Amino acid sequence: MNFKDSLHAATFLALFSCIFALFSSVPISGSKDGLQADRLLHVTGAVGPESLVFDSHDEGPYTGVADGRILKYEGEERGWTEFAVTSSNRSDCVVPFAPELEHICGRPLGLRFDKKNGDLYIVDAYLGLNVVGPAGGLATQLATEAEGQPFRFNNDMDISEDEDVIYFTDSSTVYQRRQIPLLLLSGDKTGRLMKYVKSTKEVKVLLSGLNYPNGVCLSKDGLFLLVGETSTFRILRLWLHGPNAGQVNTFAVLPGYPDNIRRNSDGQFWVALHNAAIKLSDEGEILEIVEGKTMRYVSEADEKDGKLLIGSVLMPYIGIYSL
Repeated sequence: MNFKDSLHAATFLALFSCIFALFSSVPISGSKDGLQADRLLHVTGAVGPESLVFDSHDEGPYTGVADGRILKYEGEERGWTEFAVTSSNRSDCVVPFAPELEHICGRPLGLRFDKKNGDLYIVDAYLGLNVVGPAGGLATQLATEAEGQPFRFNNDMDISEDEDVIYFTDSSTVYQRRQIPLLLLSGDKTGRLMKYVKSTKEVKVLLSGLNYPNGVCLSKDGLFLLVGETSTFRILRLWLHGPNAGQVNTFAVLPGYPDNIRRNSDGQFWVALHNAAIKLSDEGEILEIVEGKTMRYVSEADEKDGKLLIGSVLMPYIGIYSL
């Protein structure tokens, strides 16, 4: 990386940190402060393990990192191995963190496995909706626009396996991921929630005019879909079925910027905040808030086997905490 590239990366990091620090410096009332990590699972040679998934064989976790790769953890002996990429043009993708190259190298964010066939679906901030088979490799691009409007900043997703539909967000039609500071400061409201229908390969816009839509998660019964609006500190609920189908309401208002949303086996939701993780009931009630010294730039919180796995948009590790 030359001096100019280093300056670009440093400027991005400084602006990103300053803006989010405005809302992360004060402890959250009622939280379990000082939660200590049982283990920090370092992502050797990489940073920013944004989203975490396990495959149908319970292997993993898999995660997307800042240099554009999707990595798989294969145990202490083998460590992390490269599983997939979203871009074939990777000759310059040789440093862990280079925001100015993200549009070339790709930046995989939301990850979800289709448990029926083992395919991994990937939302790439720059390269749209992608899929790769169980063997990994170069992902296939599925969608780069919706209703004539190209994607600018795809962010997260969830899969309805019963309906063979993928729900995903485009955080802005104006700003790209490397322009997050501008997106936040501008008050941009051009974000969209979309669905991709596997059988027809069509993309339909479900909601538009959103303020930095981010995390996406289906309810356990599939009746509604949650969408995090980062800039407004709230979670929206879109009813998909039943008497309220098509209606949107505020599901929860949070004490910080929401990122990814993940459901646990009880149907409750873990929402990543910039400096913490918060658990919500299936009615949006705050059940638990946890903070810890190593929980920085939190992007996702996944509950698994009595542990909380914490991803980060900027740190070089995954935190593993006992609940």
